[in-house]
Amino acid sequence: MTSINSYQRHIDDVQLAGVLMAAGIAPSRLAERSELSEASYNTAYRLRLTDGSGLVLKIAPDPAMPGLSYERDLMRTETLFYRTASGVVPVPEVVHADFSRDLLDSDFLVMTELPGANWYGLRSSLADTDRDRLRGDLGRLVADLHRITGDEFGYPQGETSSSWRTAFLGMLDALLADAAHWETQLPRSLSQIRQLIGANAYVLDEVTTPVLVHFDLWPGNILLHDNQITGIVDGERAFWGDPLAEMVSLALFASIKDDAAFLDGYGPLDFTDAARRRLALYRTYLYLIMLIEGAPRGYSGPDRDALVKITSLHLRKALTELQS
Repeated sequence: MTSINSYQRHIDDVQLAGVLMAAGIAPSRLAERSELSEASYNTAYRLRLTDGSGLVLKIAPDPAMPGLSYERDLMRTETLFYRTASGVVPVPEVVHADFSRDLLDSDFLVMTELPGANWYGLRSSLADTDRDRLRGDLGRLVADLHRITGDEFGYPQGETSSSWRTAFLGMLDALLADAAHWETQLPRSLSQIRQLIGANAYVLDEVTTPVLVHFDLWPGNILLHDNQITGIVDGERAFWGDPLAEMVSLALFASIKDDAAFLDGYGPLDFTDAARRRLALYRTYLYLIMLIEGAPRGYSGPDRDALVKITSLHLRKALTELQS
């Protein structure tokens, strides 16, 4: 998948020295640095220090770059996620975060490096028994994460509300406005989608406690080392909301109901009609993001075309569920 819009921010040695000093680290302690190729939105560097320890530096894109409405100050959300989840689930330790845009003209975050590689890259090497055990472990970790509660619903850097219905409908409205702005091709018209969302909005009133939701827990954001989960990373899409929303990225293009190993760890979920409709709303939201974000990022190519095709198919299924 190629992109005509580069979000990468490359820094020189002088800038890196300034970042290290701001983090309380003498630049002379830097042994080597390497750019992490997996990053496509933020720029990420692995920094190896002379004592053998490792850090990760993440630099946000130029604030002037095009993006979706919710993609505002995402690095601040990621920092908040790590600080809030620390000690509850395995996340990097925040060493230093700078949102002043004085030293660099973008937000940046320095954090500890966690051992391991992402689950997605290791997936073919995992035996079925290891995979099932790890899914159970992940279920327990996500259950722990969802015990962290907040005061209001919504994105930490956006509009929040004491009502999940108000917050989530606001999130959807902003996204549908993005779809109109970027003229995104969707399987149904914006007016039809709005109508289906409105007809099902009442089920959101069942959610009364804001919990910390990562909302991007696909295997690429979970680290494994020696067949153990060692890290949950990339928390910039987190929000305070319904824990059921987490189940969408945990079972992308599938159903969490079919993941017995995960549910054994997480605990039982009651898939009532209202819960099913909430899941369909959250699938709708995620699939809309996946379809709309391609335009501001300039994604193109066969891989993008294939992703658009499968995402559109599953968005259509989610909307049909809302109609039933």
